[in-house]
Amino acid sequence: MIKIKWHQENEPRMHVNTREGVTYLTYPEFDRLPGFVHAFSTRLGGVSEGIYSSMNLSFTRGDKDEAVRENYRRLADAVGFKMEDIVTSDQTHTANVRLVTEEDRGNGITKPRPYTDVDGMITNVPGLVLATFYADCVPLYFIDPVHRAIGLSHSGWRGTVAKIGEVTVRRMQEEFGSDPSEIYGAVGPSICQDCYEVSEDVIEQFRAAFPQDKWDALFYGKPDGKYQLDLWEANHQIMLGAGLKEEHISMPNLCTCCNPEFLFSHRASHGRRGNLGAFLGIR
Repeated sequence: MIKIKWHQENEPRMHVNTREGVTYLTYPEFDRLPGFVHAFSTRLGGVSEGIYSSMNLSFTRGDKDEAVRENYRRLADAVGFKMEDIVTSDQTHTANVRLVTEEDRGNGITKPRPYTDVDGMITNVPGLVLATFYADCVPLYFIDPVHRAIGLSHSGWRGTVAKIGEVTVRRMQEEFGSDPSEIYGAVGPSICQDCYEVSEDVIEQFRAAFPQDKWDALFYGKPDGKYQLDLWEANHQIMLGAGLKEEHISMPNLCTCCNPEFLFSHRASHGRRGNLGAFLGIR
């Protein structure tokens, strides 16, 4: 039995679900919103082997395609959607957010993607399930229960500097008429500040992107000239700045790097790993 290390024991936690042998995570706040499906995968319940063990969701890291497909099938069955309804991102650390339509159903799963450089997606099409991928970067989930629309974005440090979370909310406003105060957001499992050391050049970009009164909450310097950066709080601030209410934002309280047996982590594995997946759909 793998022991999960929660970041703060006394803070709210994601739900740990196990169904049909597959373990995945959900947000209690999202579980209370009818008409949507969401999940964040773990390493547990798949068929991949070795460094990909066992629920690897990447076709591009050297794993066997048939194993990855079976992993998708198992996860979809456990969470409660169809593998064929997934639409995948093409992540290159941009702030590009794509409007996903019925024509995109199955992109990256049952057919090739007709796009590149897409780190975020939005849709209001029932039945579609958006999917983005991780091994330390930050998943950002958005649900508009009033207009029945969703957004899902991948935010590494570059995406965070570019405020892809804010871009995603703005696109939902433009395409669906979403009111940010009605949107529920969540920051997904990713690397915590204690584990995320960065260099001065990265911090300079955060200084340029965020007001000075937020710097102490986002990073601190060390004697060796390196810094510890808090991507969770940065994306929390981005959601607030985009107009989301504090009480509508869920935080992960779960670090990928602190839990390398439970979640894939690029830093903990020195790059020898598979990918986790964030999933968000409209029923």
